[in-house]
Amino acid sequence: MEMITPPASSSSSSSSFRDQKMKVQKADVHNFENFRASSDSEIVKEFRLFRVYKDGRVKLNFPPFVKATVPPSDDPVTGVRSKDVTISSEPPVSARIFIPKVTDPKQKFPLLFYMHGGGFCMLSAFAPGYHSFCSTLSAEAGAIVVSVEYGLFPDRPIPACYEDSWAALQWVASHVSGSGPEPWLNDHADFGKVFIGGDSAGGNISHTLTFQVGSIGLPGVKVVGVILIHPYFGGTEDDQMWLYMNPSNSGLQDPRMKPSVEDLGKLGCERVLIFVAEKDLLNVVGKNYHEDLKKSGWGGRAELVENHGEEHVFHMRNPNCEKAVELTSKVVSFIKED
Repeated sequence: MEMITPPASSSSSSSSFRDQKMKVQKADVHNFENFRASSDSEIVKEFRLFRVYKDGRVKLNFPPFVKATVPPSDDPVTGVRSKDVTISSEPPVSARIFIPKVTDPKQKFPLLFYMHGGGFCMLSAFAPGYHSFCSTLSAEAGAIVVSVEYGLFPDRPIPACYEDSWAALQWVASHVSGSGPEPWLNDHADFGKVFIGGDSAGGNISHTLTFQVGSIGLPGVKVVGVILIHPYFGGTEDDQMWLYMNPSNSGLQDPRMKPSVEDLGKLGCERVLIFVAEKDLLNVVGKNYHEDLKKSGWGGRAELVENHGEEHVFHMRNPNCEKAVELTSKVVSFIKED
């Protein structure tokens, strides 16, 4: 007798169809997510200090220890004390202040206004190396040092670094009459002997501040000298990186990146000390700055010091080596010069 197989029920056929459809949908989602992940991880721009992904993320190219910071402290050997101060909460701007040992309540010290380096995107005034360097300068030069914590790319793109530093310099100047918010500056800062300085990106910011002092003025403050240690300026492979970090840039001739000879003639100081390192990518632009400054008609005195056989900011990586000690001693002499 022939067996007749009954047809599949409509409910069983419908369930099978739904299962197959769900498998297709899951595969589509999986493929889409893989595509999106692949797209998001695509690098669209890569610079020396960071890379930019298609989804807009920015990843900085530096090891975790670069983020290390140390608290302010008192040095029992030199007598230098330090403290942190808030200059502005919005935008966030702060500083670490160092003061030498005070032996007289009326004692006055020259003041060094310092900007740290880090390519406009890393490091801090509170980093161990900068804390040590500024503390050493305070002790050996007998100077108050105000080390500025300014905004960094990508959280706060350029021009935040310039704006924050200028706001901090104006905050320092608010103590000229002795009635500012910080007692150390009210009581012990000699505003007739102010210096502006920085290394790498901080050297670039120092130039811009000094130009602003010469153009706009800083009432009650005399900027005697500027110290540029391996400063960043335009004219290298890093130009496009700086332009990317500054969405409001005015191109390769932006005066903050590549100051004109005319602008150099307006520097608001009497003396400039420029350091360049022989093996530094920025060696040539530091030398060009010095040559342009001499051509500008600026009435001050400029000195160029080349650190032979050394690389960019070597004194921060190896502060106890002979040439780093020489660099520090040169800065100290520049501040102490009458």
